[in-house]
Amino acid sequence: MDARRTTVRDMRRANRSVLLTRIWLDGPLSRHELGQSTALSLASVSNLVGEMINEGLVEEAGSVESDGGRPRVLLRVAPGYGYLVGADVGETRVQVELFDLSMTALAKAEYPIAATGPDPERVAAHLRHGLAAVTEQAGVDPAAVLGFGVAVAGTVERTADAVVHAQTLGWDGVPLGAMLRADVPVHVDNGAKTLGQAEMWFGAGRGVRHAVVALVGSGVGASVVADGVGYRGAHSSAGEWGHTTIVYGGRRCRCGNLGCLEAYVGAEAVLDRFRQANRGRPAPGADEETAFGELLRSTSGTAAKVIDETVGYLGAGVANLVNLFNPERVVLGGWAGLALGERHLPAIRAATARHALRQPYAQTSIELCRLGPDAVAMGAATLPMTRLLRDGGVPRDPAARPSPAWGPGRRPRPPPAPPRRAGAPRAAGAAPGG
Repeated sequence: MDARRTTVRDMRRANRSVLLTRIWLDGPLSRHELGQSTALSLASVSNLVGEMINEGLVEEAGSVESDGGRPRVLLRVAPGYGYLVGADVGETRVQVELFDLSMTALAKAEYPIAATGPDPERVAAHLRHGLAAVTEQAGVDPAAVLGFGVAVAGTVERTADAVVHAQTLGWDGVPLGAMLRADVPVHVDNGAKTLGQAEMWFGAGRGVRHAVVALVGSGVGASVVADGVGYRGAHSSAGEWGHTTIVYGGRRCRCGNLGCLEAYVGAEAVLDRFRQANRGRPAPGADEETAFGELLRSTSGTAAKVIDETVGYLGAGVANLVNLFNPERVVLGGWAGLALGERHLPAIRAATARHALRQPYAQTSIELCRLGPDAVAMGAATLPMTRLLRDGGVPRDPAARPSPAWGPGRRPRPPPAPPRRAGAPRAAGAAPGG
C-alpha cells in the first residue's frame, strides 16, 4: 500500500513538473494549450493547475479568445511566489542579483576582488554579504528566497559541499558549498554552464536543440548543449574549451600548460600580449575591464595588431567547436566576448569560416549573447528554479512547504523602485538542464 501511494505521489509530482515547466518557460498559456503540449488529459491539467493556483504558485494572467467558445484563461507562474538569488564569482568582482520568478531583476550588489585574485574565504564572505544586501535592498523577506545559485570558474563536484577545482585560480578542492551554509538552499555550478542555461532559456540559444555557449572573460569556457540537454561529461568538467591547445608549445597559460586558447583570447592574456608588444607599457585603465575597453578603442597600430590576432585565435577556437560538436548555433558571451563581438563579429565569423569544415560551418550561426554581461548571475539564479521545476513546486521535505506569506492575495512588500526586465519574451525553448 505504501509503495502504491509513493508511486501515485511521484507520478503526481512528475505531472506537476511537466505543467509547471511549460507554464514557466512558455507562458502565459491556457489549460487547453497545456493539454495539447503535454499529452495530459484536460481533467488532469485542470486538477493540478487548480492545486498550484490554490498554493499561490500559479496565477491567472488575462484571457484570449477561443474558436467559437468562451475566452480561455491564461496562466503564468506567480512572480511573487518566491525569489531567486544568483551570483557570478568573477576574477575581478563578485556580483549578486535578486530576481522574482518572472526573472525580473530587483536588486544587485557588487564587491571588487583584489588584484591578487579571489581568496575563497573572502569570496564566501562577499557572497554571504551580497545575499543579505540584495534582500534588504528589495524589501524581500529572506524566508521567501527559494535558493542561492553561485557561478564559479573551474569544475564543481556535484555534492552537498560543492567542492570547486579551479586550477587557474589556485582553488584545489575548495568546499564552497559548505563554506556558504545558509538558511536558503545553495547551488554551485560552473559559470559557463550557468551562462549557457540562461541563454538557452531566455536568450540567443532559444529555439535550438544543439548549441555551444562560449564565455570569454578573464578566463574562457563553454557550455555544450546536445539535443536540448547540457553535456557535463563524466565528472562535470566538460566545456573547458579555454584549456584546449591552440598553439603547440605556445604561451604559458594560467593553468600551467602551454598554448591554451585562454592564453591567447582571455582578457588577462590579451592585455599581457599588448603590454609585451608595447615595450612593457600596459593599456590604460584602473582595472581589467576598463583596460580591455581602452585597448579595443585604441587607434594605435600595436593595439590593432593584437586585436586582429585575438580575433583570429578566437575564430580558430570557435571553428574547433563547430568541427567537434556540429552545433546549430554558437553563442559568444562573457564580458570580454561581448566587447570583442560588438566590434568584430563579422571578422570572428570570417576567421571561423577559414578554420572550420565547410559543411558544418554552413549549418551553424554565430551570434552574440542577448542577455548582456549579467547573464552569468542570471543563469546562476536559474539553478534553484530548476530544482523547483523538477519537483513540480512540491518541497521534498513537507515541513519546507512555502510560507503562507506567498499564498494568494499575500505578497512580500514590493521593491522601492520599478524593476528592470532582465529576460526576453518567452517562446519555445529547451527544458531545464542539469
